[in-house]
Order: sequence, then C-alpha cells, then structure tokens
Amino acid sequence: MSVRTPAPPSTSAAPAPSARGRRRDLTPLWLLTPAGLVITVVTIAPIFYLVYTSFTDYNQRTLFTGEFTYTGLDQYTSLLSSGAFWRSLLRTVLFTTAMVAGSMLIGMAVSHLLTRVSTFWRYTTTVVLILAWAMPNVASTLVWNWLFQPGYGVLNWLLAQLRVFGDTTDLNWADDPMLAYTAIWLLIVWQAVPFIALTLNAAEQQVPPEYQEAARLDGAGEFTVYRVITLTFLRPTLLLVTILSVIWDYNVFNQIWLFSAGGPGEATSTLGVFTYRTAFIGFDIGQGAAISVVTTLILLGLTALYIRNLLKSGENL
Repeated sequence: MSVRTPAPPSTSAAPAPSARGRRRDLTPLWLLTPAGLVITVVTIAPIFYLVYTSFTDYNQRTLFTGEFTYTGLDQYTSLLSSGAFWRSLLRTVLFTTAMVAGSMLIGMAVSHLLTRVSTFWRYTTTVVLILAWAMPNVASTLVWNWLFQPGYGVLNWLLAQLRVFGDTTDLNWADDPMLAYTAIWLLIVWQAVPFIALTLNAAEQQVPPEYQEAARLDGAGEFTVYRVITLTFLRPTLLLVTILSVIWDYNVFNQIWLFSAGGPGEATSTLGVFTYRTAFIGFDIGQGAAISVVTTLILLGLTALYIRNLLKSGENL
C-alpha cells in the first residue's frame, strides 16, 4: 500500500504593485497649490522683497524714479550704531514685559474665576470677554482716546469727582510719558485678557479633578492646589499663550500711534513707531526695511525658544 505524500500548498505570487501604486500620488499637492500660491504672493514674496530692500538705499526718490543703489550691509551698520534704535528697542522690551506680565496675570485670574462662579455668570462673563476681544483695536483705541480726552474725557471727570488727584478735567495723558504708558498699558491689557482668559479656561477645565481632590485630602490649600496641580497641567498652554502675547505686544503699533504718536518726544516710541517714522515719515525705506528684518529675527529667536521649551515640556509629561 503506497502512501501518497500530500502536495505542498500552492503559493500564488503576490500581485505586482500597479503602476499607480508605485507612482507617488500628487493629488494632495495639487489641492494645496491654490493656498500655496496665495501664501507665496501675500507672505513669502513680500518678505524676500523686504530683505532685498534692506540692502539698498531705497528712499523717497526711488518712489518717483525707481532708481536705487545696492549698499550691502550699510543699512544694518548704520542701524546698529544708532542710539535711537537701541533706545526704542529697550523701550519695546520693557513695555512688552509689562504688558505680557499684566495680561497674563489678569488673564489667569479671570480664567480661574470662571471655574468658581455659577453657570449663569460664567456664560455672561464669557460673552462679555468675546465682545471685548472682537472689537477692532483701532476702534477701541479711538474710544480710549475719548475716555482720556482732556476737557471732556469721562475718566478725567471721574478722577476729578474723587477729589484725590486734584482737578484732572484738563489732564492730557499723552503729554506725560508715565501717564501715556499707563493709558496704553491699560488699553492693551484690556484687549489681551479675553483671549488669554478663555484659552486658559478651556485648558483648565481639562485638568483631572481627582488630582486636585487628592491634594486637598492631603491638606493642601487652594493656592497650593492651583500652583502644584493646575499650573502643571496648564504649562504647555501657558507657554503658547505667553509666546503669542510676546509677539503681539512686541509688534504693537496702532494703539501707541493713535494715542500718543510715540510722544511726548520719543518717550513712547517703540520699535513699531520707530520703524514707521523711519520708513514712512522720513522716507528712509531701506533703513525701515532693515529695522523690520532685525525685529523679525528677534521674534524668530523667541519663537524658537518657545518651541524648544514646548518640546522639553512634552518630554517631561
């Protein structure tokens, strides 16, 4: 009796990949093309032209004749040796620090307050914050001007009624450097707090409550719970909001220009005002382009620092 050996199972060769599978699908690139063209025309091309202009003596004559000369690094050499530039940079750094610190502290307080109030007051406060944030900064600055206007400004009238600072009816806030900075600081912080508060509140609502309850059971007070537990979970969001605030406040122009025009003298002339005066009042457009390039490099450095810290915080979580 012969034993038949079973035949090995037949293995069919895997189908060869089709030519379409081997070829890279370019459909996503074609779909991104319209947006890429818009970004190139609106953002990338102007940036390259700005950098190129910073190496020329582009000025008022160029606007009429189209003639300009390549000057190499002369604009940057002149800029870095300018005392006005360094003074405006120092004012910008100090004022940005004050604005970011104020808006972040008040925004964190409002965010935490929203977790403590009833549903009605939380929704009401949220709507008010959104309305304040949605108001264009030019319109809000004009309203701010009317509030602080000497002679008929509401704020001056209220201060005069308090009889603490004397007769402030004709007080011109823009004529005193400290008063001008105070008024502008209040305006910018008022505009920045809604975004910070709502963003942090959205993140704070995602903090696991069991961690907070465990800390309370261990005898921790509310401030300790917020500092140790809540702020730990809010760290990535705090970093994001802080770097965005630095970038926005560093580039503040409308509020300062419409309220004090950089005055009195150059007391409130930050980099934004200094750039505008150089490029569009003095018509030294090449120098103004150089200031813009230096400002952009500073902000890129801050952004790189933020990304580095964000990656480190992600590794530690």
